[in-house]
Amino acid sequence: MPRPSFSTQLYALWILVAILCSLLTATVWLMLSSALGERVAAAKQQAIATCTAVASRYDLSIQRPGEANVDLMHAVLDLVLIRTEGIEGGFWTSAPAPGAADGFLAYAFPTYEGSGVKRDIPEAETPLILRTLRSVSGGGQMRADVVSSGADAVIAVACPVPHHAGLLAWMLTRARPPLGPYGARAAAFLAGVLAIIVVLALLLAMALRRWKRNLMRLEQALAPDGRLEQGKQMERLGERDLDHIVDALNRYVERADRLQREANELGTKLAQAERFGALGKMAAQIAHEIRNPVGAMRLKAENALAGDGARRESALKIIVEQVGRIESQLASLLALTQPVTVRAQEVELRPWLAELAGAHESAAQSRRITLRAQVASCAAQPVFDAAQLARALDNLIINALRHAPPGGHVTVRARASTEDGRERLRFEVIDDGPGVSAADRERIFEPFVSGRPDGSGLGLAVVREIASAHGGHAWLADHSEMTCFVIDIPWRPS
Repeated sequence: MPRPSFSTQLYALWILVAILCSLLTATVWLMLSSALGERVAAAKQQAIATCTAVASRYDLSIQRPGEANVDLMHAVLDLVLIRTEGIEGGFWTSAPAPGAADGFLAYAFPTYEGSGVKRDIPEAETPLILRTLRSVSGGGQMRADVVSSGADAVIAVACPVPHHAGLLAWMLTRARPPLGPYGARAAAFLAGVLAIIVVLALLLAMALRRWKRNLMRLEQALAPDGRLEQGKQMERLGERDLDHIVDALNRYVERADRLQREANELGTKLAQAERFGALGKMAAQIAHEIRNPVGAMRLKAENALAGDGARRESALKIIVEQVGRIESQLASLLALTQPVTVRAQEVELRPWLAELAGAHESAAQSRRITLRAQVASCAAQPVFDAAQLARALDNLIINALRHAPPGGHVTVRARASTEDGRERLRFEVIDDGPGVSAADRERIFEPFVSGRPDGSGLGLAVVREIASAHGGHAWLADHSEMTCFVIDIPWRPS
C-alpha cells in the first residue's frame, strides 16, 4: 500500500487538531454548564430545606398562635441559618401593619462574609423575593424561583408558616460557578486560549495550502516535460525550505548544462582524434590505391613512347581514366577528413527528394533500373542540411544502382518515425541486388572497405559522417530479400 504524501499527512494532522479543539470547547462548555446546573439544584434543595426548617421552628417556638414575635423570628433565623453557608432569609406577611414597608418583618444573614452584621435586605433581589412571596401567598404552596445573572444563579424560596395565616418564611441563596470567584476569568482565559488555537489552526491551514501549491509547482517542474527536464531554471517559491531545494535543482541544471557542453566539446575532440588516428591507416590504404593506377600510367606511358600514334592515343586514354580514378579517391578522402559543417533549415521534403532522385534517372535508365522516390505524408517540415543530406543520399543511390541487376528496382523513401517519444526523420535506400556479404556487414561503413574491386570504400564512410553530424546515425538494415541502407536523424536538431 503506497504511503500518503507529506502534504496529505499535514492536512490530516490539521483536521485532527481542529477536531480536538472543537471537542475540547464542547467538553469545557458542557462541564461548566452541567456543573452550574448541579450547583443550582443543590442550592435550591438546601434553600427549600432551610425555609421549611425556619417555618417549622418558628411555629414550634411560638406560644400563642397567630402572634408575630419579631425577636423570636430573628432568633430562629440566626439559629437555623448559622448552619447553612451562603443562605439569607427572613419573614414576610401579606398583611403588613400600617407604615410597614413591603411586609418584611425580620431578616438575617449570619454567614455573611463582610464586615459587621448584615441586616439590610438586598435591594437588587428584592423584586425577585417579593414576586416569589406573593405567588406563595396567593397559592399557599411552597415556591422556588431561579434567576440567572451572568455566571451566577439567584434562587429565591418562599414557604408558608404553619398555623399563621399570611405569614411566610423566605430564603435567598446564590449558585456560584464551579471554579469559584475566579470562574468567569478562568472561563474567559480558557476561551481566549481556544480562540488562539483556532486562529493558529487557520493560519496552519493557510500555510499548508500555500505549501501544497508550491509543492505542485515543484512537481510540475520535475515532470518529464517540466522546466528542469527542459534544462530551464526554476523560480524561487518564497518558502525557505523549498527554496533550498529549488536552488539545489537550479545548480544541478547549471552543472548538467556545463557538463553537456563539456561532453559535446569532448565528443568533438574525440571525433577529431579518431579521424586523425585513422589518417595513418587511410594514408597506407590511399597509397596502395594510388600506387596501382600510377604504375599502370607509367607502363602505358613507356609503351606510348615506344609505339606508334594509335598506341600512344590508347595509352593516353587509359592514363586519363587512371587520373580520374585518383582524383575521385582524393576527393572522397578530403571529404572524409574534413569535419562536416551542418547548416540546417526547413526543407520541403517531397519536391527535394524527387529532385534528388531525378538527378540519377539517366543512370538508372541506362541500366534498365526502375528508380522511385516515396515520401510519407507529414504535417510539418523537417529541418536539416539539404546539401549534406543530398551528398549522403547520392552516395547511397549510386551504390544501389551499381549493385541492382538490370531490370531491378531502387527505391528512395523518406518518412517520420518516433524514438523515445521524440520525432525523427528516416531515409531508406532499397535495392534488390545481391546484398552485402556477412563478412563485410560489420565493416561496411569503415573507410576503404568496399564490396567492389574498383571501389574506394569511402562513400559509405562519408554517409556515416554526415548522419553523425546531424545527430543521427546510419546503418545497414537486416533484410533477407533486399539491401536497405538507413539514415536516421532528428526531425528538428536540438
